[in-house]
Parts: sequence; structure tokens; C-alpha cells
Amino acid sequence: MFTGIVEAMGTLENRMVQGTNIDFWFSSPFTHELKIDQSLAHNGVCLTVVEITDSQYRVTAIEETLHKTNLGELELGQKVNLERCLAATGRFDGHIVQGHVDTKGVCTQIITKDGSWEYYFEYPLSNEHITVTKGSICVNGTSLTVVHSGQHDFSVAIIPYTYEHTVFHQLKVGDSVNLEFDIVGKYVQKMLASY
Repeated sequence: MFTGIVEAMGTLENRMVQGTNIDFWFSSPFTHELKIDQSLAHNGVCLTVVEITDSQYRVTAIEETLHKTNLGELELGQKVNLERCLAATGRFDGHIVQGHVDTKGVCTQIITKDGSWEYYFEYPLSNEHITVTKGSICVNGTSLTVVHSGQHDFSVAIIPYTYEHTVFHQLKVGDSVNLEFDIVGKYVQKMLASY
């Protein structure tokens, strides 16, 4: 389980196509602390560390993951948000994030405010994917609060710290993002749909 509190940014160093899979090699500030079999969220996607060298580690994304997320669109040198699993003794600072992306969204607008930014996103219309104003949403692995909530769109406010310490500073209008909707909302939605 994750919390959507980004620990660091990693850099894509290499990628190798293996059939329908892609092996990604990343460098990160904490590569030396990683272990084989460890789960690590990359832009909100839970992937298993399968190989480690001195400065880089390798993870594999299967076809299903590549189809549902923006990992296949990453270019060499591009940054990703990284978060290790929540330790049992850790502080729960964000919200419950599983690392299971629901769908991709697209950035439709970025408004620069006086000291912050408001990002707007659209996603495919679905009865299963909902947001609520002041509710939680995970965008590229970052736990955020919904400012505006529409039927298939929403906005979030980004403070300078988040802008600088996550991939939001490299995000542009038209870019795709990984979205994981709030797990509590998904359960409530499913229960209501069964009545």
C-alpha cells in the first residue's frame, strides 16, 4: 500500500522491449536502499524491482500495465514520481493508494495563480470513476485534493513545494497522466450500483 506522498523523482535511463513487455532502467536517490522483489510506485504504478546495479534498478511492465498507464510513453531522461510502500510504523500523510491505476487522463489546462497552479484533467466517462470536491485523487502517484469535480473532469491545486518535488513541473497541456480514484469512493459506487 502507498499513500501518494512522493519520496523522490527517478530518471528513466534505459528501456528494452521484451516481447509485449518493457523493461525500464531507472536511477533514483535511494537505489542503494532498494531490494529485489520490493514494490515501488512509478508515477503511481506499482512495479516490482527485479534487478539492481550500483546506481540503477530494473522493473518490468507487462502489456496490460502499458495499455492502462502512461509508462509506455516515457522518454529517456524523463522524470517519474517514486514512492516506496508504506512501512507499518510509517505516518499516513496522504490517502490510501494501491498503486493500481484505473485509467489515463489528459491535462487540458494549467492556470498559473499568484504562488500556485491549478491543473485541469479529463478522463474517459465511466460510472466507476468519480471524483468529489474536496475528495482525494492520485495523479501520477501524487495524493491530491480535488478542487473542481465534473462528470469526467476535475482540477487540483499545486503548491510550489509539490510543483518542484514532483513531475508536475514537467507536465504540459496534452500530456497523459495516471489516475487512481479513491478506493472508498469506488466501493461506495459499486454498492450503490448493485441496488
